[in-house]
Amino acid sequence: MKIAMISEDTGPLVAGLSAALGRQGHYVTVYTRRDSPAQRERVRLAPGVTVEHVPAGPPERIPRQELLPWTHDFGRQLERRWAADPPDVAHAHFWMSGLAAIQAAQAAGARRVPVVQTFHDLGVVSRRHQVGNTGPASRVRLERAIGHAVDAVIATCSEEVAELAAMGVAHDRVRVVPCGVDLDLFAPGGPPEDGRRLVVLSRLVERKGVDTAIRALAKVPDAELAIAGGPRGDLDADPNVRALREVARNAGVAARVTFLGRLDRDEVPPLLRSAGLVVTLPWYEPFGMVPLEAMACGVPVVASAVGGHLDTVVHGVTGLHVPPLDPDSAAAAIRALLDDPARRAAMGTAGADRARDHYSWTRVATDVAAVYRHAAALTELAA
Repeated sequence: MKIAMISEDTGPLVAGLSAALGRQGHYVTVYTRRDSPAQRERVRLAPGVTVEHVPAGPPERIPRQELLPWTHDFGRQLERRWAADPPDVAHAHFWMSGLAAIQAAQAAGARRVPVVQTFHDLGVVSRRHQVGNTGPASRVRLERAIGHAVDAVIATCSEEVAELAAMGVAHDRVRVVPCGVDLDLFAPGGPPEDGRRLVVLSRLVERKGVDTAIRALAKVPDAELAIAGGPRGDLDADPNVRALREVARNAGVAARVTFLGRLDRDEVPPLLRSAGLVVTLPWYEPFGMVPLEAMACGVPVVASAVGGHLDTVVHGVTGLHVPPLDPDSAAAAIRALLDDPARRAAMGTAGADRARDHYSWTRVATDVAAVYRHAAALTELAA
């Protein structure tokens, strides 16, 4: 198939899926907004995969939630590109990309291009949890319109299916396909450097529950917590780091908490493998890559029982679920696993097996391609 991948950025998830589809013989063009004057118009990403930087708005970084004014221009650029040579299917990632894809697909020459949508994060859920800047007031209404207009919606976890149904999206047009993990990069290593070392890998915003992990540490004697995330530069200049340092001081664990700042992608697997446990305790998480990456590295996880964690982490098998916003429960789960090295080792092995069997990009790409074919068949029937 000739696939148009539309995304506001080419992060690891879009890049991983596109590369896997390219390896399976498809031709993928990733359309993303040009956000730097230095970017070339076309760049080869991987065999069978090209990235096109589309001029829509100023060529500079703009926060994702502020891109709506430029979405129509993005759609017009896609219209021009598809007018003479439309793709077989378009796959939009995030809601504003969905608007641009629908606009272009409906104007793409003699036949309408089928559109598949992955939201990754729904405005109605973000607002329910009051998660930061959730975007313009029109977001929820526009996401509902997207869900009704596209030919298929890919939900990344089971919990999202119920949310889509509440939006009125027909159940038979929703498929659950999780995100994948790079099993070449994230793979098991030897035993951890320190079985009492806990690792948190996260953005340091409030909803990620890093403060919960710090408070839990107060009830886990002799353990140390390494926190990766935040800025690369002066950590003390970052308000989120300062706030979390204050939490650590108040909890009496400041000497046992280390802030590492933002890591490069290739630095993440060694950090995960250095841990006795990876701890991830957000109170809202649409999918959550960290537990999956930890499992792929053979490290058990203590994860809050929310969103995608309910699918990826098998309670009692690859890690433990705990209630969100509950440091006491998190501490009890952490202590139980740190005090039982044999159980942790068994969970690590089970996690690596689960990541390999269910979350490889090869398997994910195969399942996504099946959704594409189904959407294309529906479009042909409706023509």
